[in-house]
Amino acid sequence: MTLQSLCWYCIFQALVLLIAANGAPVITGKVLGNRLARPMDNGLNLSDGYRLFGNTKTWRGLFSAVFFTTVVAILCGLEPLTGVLFGMLTMTGDLLASFIKRRLGNVESSRARGLDTVPESLLPLLLLKDSLALNFIEIILVVGLFFLCEEFVSPVLYKLHIRNQPY
Repeated sequence: MTLQSLCWYCIFQALVLLIAANGAPVITGKVLGNRLARPMDNGLNLSDGYRLFGNTKTWRGLFSAVFFTTVVAILCGLEPLTGVLFGMLTMTGDLLASFIKRRLGNVESSRARGLDTVPESLLPLLLLKDSLALNFIEIILVVGLFFLCEEFVSPVLYKLHIRNQPY
């Protein structure tokens, strides 16, 4: 496989969808503050003493991710259902990462390089690969590009007071 044989538009679409899904809760949180920020785990602590997901995983974040990802999917020429599913699967991956981080004893919003980006990017890409016209090489490339975006863009967003942490 050569660089020319990759579907660069498909890669671009997938990356834009990931950025929309992950950026929507952050931007919505900045706009609304604590309004409507009900934690998805409703404060549930498991037997290990840690929260199921934590305060930062909210229903508002889920709904904003699904809504904005659907809008972006339509703008990219994809089916609305692809956007809905992409947003839901991205947030499912994010919840999985938070669940694992809590079980490892990591505090909320702590950094876990790779774990913070791989599940939330890999899950929607694998399950929607046909709808996104991606092959496995392109999926790996998108996951890597998303990881790099998070590594280099998040500190900038932190300095601009958009993110609460530089990661």
